[in-house]
Amino acid sequence: MTATPSVLPDTHNRLNRETLVKWAPLLVLGVLLLLFPFFEWLEDFRAAKDHTYLVDSRFLSIRNFARIAISASPALMVAIGVTFIILMGSIDLSMEGTVSVCAVLFAFLFLGMGGTMGSWAILAIPGALIVGAAMGFINGLVHVKLKIPSFMASLAMGFVGTGLALLLTGGDRIRVEDEAFRSLLTVRWFNFPIMCYVALFGLLVAWFIQSRTTLGRNFYAVGGGEELAKASGLNVNRVRIMGFTLAGVFFAMGALLAVGRIGIAETATGNGFMFVSITAVVVGGTALWGGIGGVWNTLIGVLIVNVINNGMVVIGLPGWVQDGTLGLLVIAAVVLSTDRRAVSFVK
Repeated sequence: MTATPSVLPDTHNRLNRETLVKWAPLLVLGVLLLLFPFFEWLEDFRAAKDHTYLVDSRFLSIRNFARIAISASPALMVAIGVTFIILMGSIDLSMEGTVSVCAVLFAFLFLGMGGTMGSWAILAIPGALIVGAAMGFINGLVHVKLKIPSFMASLAMGFVGTGLALLLTGGDRIRVEDEAFRSLLTVRWFNFPIMCYVALFGLLVAWFIQSRTTLGRNFYAVGGGEELAKASGLNVNRVRIMGFTLAGVFFAMGALLAVGRIGIAETATGNGFMFVSITAVVVGGTALWGGIGGVWNTLIGVLIVNVINNGMVVIGLPGWVQDGTLGLLVIAAVVLSTDRRAVSFVK
């Protein structure tokens, strides 16, 4: 009598793999938080002539954690916008241009309407959010109506945004020096600037949209299977346009926090956000093909990226090591999250 092969080992392996993919980003973050203080201690020990070394860690100080949070806040807002797009199985590369044009238009509106938060200039904040939403709406419209791949449509819109910002500024910097607005950075609650709490509030809003609204569930439905979503009666094109519009709003929030951090709006305000945001989303565990992940994954990813950048500066490693490490992390994250047995062709 021939025994029937058991399927339990495959199920067990699948569960192990899913568990690893789910908890790997948090594990990586935890390892980094232990690794950098160790390297810092080792360097101090080697440098000490009498074999004494610093007991207090510069990396684990509250001041350094505040630096990490300040750097992560604008990036988190932009990465959240990217998360909604990737959940649908699309990609958005317009963030740098959108951030730049939102920052520049905010600065012009703010200064032109009084230049202080106590005047009509406060309307520049919703004005910037509207500009971001408009950029995202046009981005989604071009993608859906003209049937252009999302990465190409968004990349083109990013160039448009950067060009528009350059046209408006003529290459100059616009300073926003109002004390009330700059309090995003200068005023601290429990040792952390207000901008960190604004970013936390934005994260909670994004989580509510993702998990408690029909739109958020539709993002997962489209990313999980577009044809199935269409068969169930979902207007996929409308969901995609709304997703790009929502992403534009979060890009604008990132722009506001970026201006609040340095007090300057310019064409280069959006530089670097493409690499940081997409890296953070992928490293955080959100699948590139859609339907898996979310904004909490993105938070972990943003923290990983910024902890690596900060920690390597603290221990004195050059920038190319930081970029190389992040690149390897992205490859590892994609390898872990991709079932290559089910993928016959890599696009």
